Amino acid sequence: MKATFKWVSVVALAGCAVAAQARDDVRDYSLVEALSSEQAKEALGTNIKFYFGSQKHGTVSKRFGEFSTNKKTNGFNKTDKGACEWVFLSALKTLKERAEKEGGNAVVNIRSNYRNNLTSSNETFQCGSGALMSGVALVGDVVTIK
Repeated sequence: MKATFKWVSVVALAGCAVAAQARDDVRDYSLVEALSSEQAKEALGTNIKFYFGSQKHGTVSKRFGEFSTNKKTNGFNKTDKGACEWVFLSALKTLKERAEKEGGNAVVNIRSNYRNNLTSSNETFQCGSGALMSGVALVGDVVTIK
């Protein structure tokens, strides 16, 4: 009985130690840096334009609605920045595909929405990184711009 109690105690303490080491760091990363990579150019192409926060864009002739995306990636063996830029591109690719499906040519008013905390920036996006995963959530309006 004492051996069982000791074993359960050891397992419980080990579980507490793992939970204490868990992290959830939310940081801002540069849009310019993330979008200037070759990976970004290949993944996003040029058919759909992206406008973040209150960036200026042409006149909107048609609105298709507000759409969101929430993407995660494995952060194992990656820097937080590398994982965040990768998952950011995945989130933008989802918005791009939605714009194409709806018949739009742009996504405007793109905002970060990590953990339902809506933030708007013309220069950065938010990404959360933990011990194993990184995630980006975006919200944007699919439109046609003249």
